[in-house]
Amino acid sequence: MPLISSTSMLQAARQQQYAVGAFNVHTLEMLQAVVEAAEETRSPLIIQSTVGTVKHLGPDYIAAAARVAADRTGLPIALHLDHCTDFDLIVKCIRAGYTSVMIDASMHPYEENAARTSKVMEVAEAAGVNVEAELGKVGGVEDDIIVDERDALLADPNECKAFIERTGVHTLAPAIGTAHGIYKGEPNIDFDRIAKIAELVEAPLVLHGGSGIPAEQVKRAVSLGMAKMNVATELRIAFSDAIKDVFAAHPDENDPRKYMVPAKAAVKRLAIEKMQLCGCVGKA
Repeated sequence: MPLISSTSMLQAARQQQYAVGAFNVHTLEMLQAVVEAAEETRSPLIIQSTVGTVKHLGPDYIAAAARVAADRTGLPIALHLDHCTDFDLIVKCIRAGYTSVMIDASMHPYEENAARTSKVMEVAEAAGVNVEAELGKVGGVEDDIIVDERDALLADPNECKAFIERTGVHTLAPAIGTAHGIYKGEPNIDFDRIAKIAELVEAPLVLHGGSGIPAEQVKRAVSLGMAKMNVATELRIAFSDAIKDVFAAHPDENDPRKYMVPAKAAVKRLAIEKMQLCGCVGKA
């Protein structure tokens, strides 16, 4: 089947109280790994790429690989552009075949965030593409977007409601205390805030900073309305550590297949764990 917009799969996830795993991939092997994990568990899947990865590989190459995955597996798979601030790049990715995009204007005042999101909505809706936006600021680092933990502002539930009504955005990533990267301590997630936002809006909510959140906290967030969980840093670490292990044992190895195969296997194992945690196994 072709790549699909993530809108319908995320609406189903919210209604049935599970989340779809959204995995940031940076190589063909990482993409194959999360696809194989979804195929083995019969899970819906969102493949994500950051702006940096799009610039590194090219949106057409990424979209072509994702289309092959969707055709081969017959699974509901969406291809998402994560944390993009550049309108022109969003349009370029949509033209290449991306079925979901995130306009991240959360660093701007509310009015400008709403205006920039609305502009993307005009283009995306015509193409049948899902749009994700962010309110508040999720702390940590995502490519070249850096938010100091002290500056991470939590989303206001009433603003979330007004923002969705004004822009019509399909999915929303509210800042609720998570952070990009690996947590230095226990994440301070505001579950009451998630519940209040979910009470006011019907749109699927997105949990950013999903790497390293304790399992029980993930499950609680999902039960309250988080329908998409982003995983990035943990995948990179698993992939890189597996390669390091090969070179530690075989420092003269020069066949990429000898270190990419275990790296791919490590990502697949982790992706399956996250799919099980999200509760999306068997939901494809």
